[in-house]
Amino acid sequence: MTYSHNDLLKRVREDGIRFVSLQFTDILGTIKSVTIPAGQLEGALESGVWFDGSSIEGFARIYESDMVLVPDPATYRVLPWSEPERRRARIICDVHSPGGQPSLGDPRSALRRVLARLAKRGWVYNVGPELEFFLFKRNDAPLLHPVPHDVGGYFDFSPRDEAQQVRSEIILALEAMGIEVEMGHHEVATGQHEIDFHYADALTSADNAVTFKYTVRAIAASHDLHASFMPKPIFGVNGSGMHTHQSFFDSEGRNLFYKADDPYHLSQLAYNFIAGQIAHARALAAVVAPTVNSYKRLTPGYEAPVYVCWAHLNRSALIRVPATRAGREGATRIELRCPDPSANPYLAFAAMLAAGLDGVERGLTPPPPVNEDVYHFDERDLRERAIGTLPGTLAEALDELEEDAVIQEALGAVITETLLRARRAEWDEYRIQVTPWELERYLEVA
Repeated sequence: MTYSHNDLLKRVREDGIRFVSLQFTDILGTIKSVTIPAGQLEGALESGVWFDGSSIEGFARIYESDMVLVPDPATYRVLPWSEPERRRARIICDVHSPGGQPSLGDPRSALRRVLARLAKRGWVYNVGPELEFFLFKRNDAPLLHPVPHDVGGYFDFSPRDEAQQVRSEIILALEAMGIEVEMGHHEVATGQHEIDFHYADALTSADNAVTFKYTVRAIAASHDLHASFMPKPIFGVNGSGMHTHQSFFDSEGRNLFYKADDPYHLSQLAYNFIAGQIAHARALAAVVAPTVNSYKRLTPGYEAPVYVCWAHLNRSALIRVPATRAGREGATRIELRCPDPSANPYLAFAAMLAAGLDGVERGLTPPPPVNEDVYHFDERDLRERAIGTLPGTLAEALDELEEDAVIQEALGAVITETLLRARRAEWDEYRIQVTPWELERYLEVA
């Protein structure tokens, strides 16, 4: 809902709000927050709130550190788990320079820039992310170890299932925060869950994804559980993805990816978009699967995509065209399956859109669909059908990003430089670790 400043101040008083958290994300996707008393909100709406940008990853150098948080009134939400006597709300902010320009290091502003290119065409980029997560017991240990909270399996149900009760509370909290939940269910792995919310324009969906993560964590913590969005927290079981459904709509509400007489009900625009994401898939991986751990998930055999191809229904492909019931034009969409929930959703959606738009602007044509199980292909099959693979490590993905001008332009030079520097440091730190696996394998025999 869009509020005028006066309407928002009135709503804050009616809701009994005592504190307002002004939220934003750094480039790596970590949520940052400045809390102000509700009485200071009017000034924040009029003039913004100054903060030291040099302390936040990628925002400013030390000699140009002053930055301004600009609250977006449309994102006002009451935090339903806050105590009545200290009732708290949140507002998501854009980050500006002292001169009033969007910060070149602000992920939300980066997404706005790419969406502005689409808006010139009169199109809307709709996105529906599906964030999977694990619930772990805390076990009163100083270092958390991944002990799943339940023993359920895919879509399992039990009326006394503790995890079902936690999921129900999470859904109620999400709905209280204005997110339209479609369904929640147990995922394949023990302790793994998914709660899907309705698609929206990309900026709203990115805001919702950020809100989703800290809401899940807050409710889990109230049950003495830890909610983890780590892509692959447990060896040998499925990891957590952020499968992302995408479509273009015009100003009249028509789905531009739909064509009635196509075998897959896809328009030429949709095919161009698919081709663009395939062309940039290896560089895109550095943004949508951005951690060392992401590539422990992206391996064959655990329903995670590895091979760069597209298909109808086939979940082993990088891009899937989900089935839709006859007459559901609005439901036509494509699903990119390599993103995971460790990604910054603002940067992920900006990069995904830029990749697809490049295919549209250059009129690219995707290769033929691969409707067989790609996991069963051998090297010869892959070579004959010209099916590439995603990077096998974060280092490989960062190498690809360094060579991809389209994705770099979407992120902007400041964000690209910061992302590459921070993730290279992460890779180097990981690379020199001595792991328990190495000790077990080599200590006595080497």
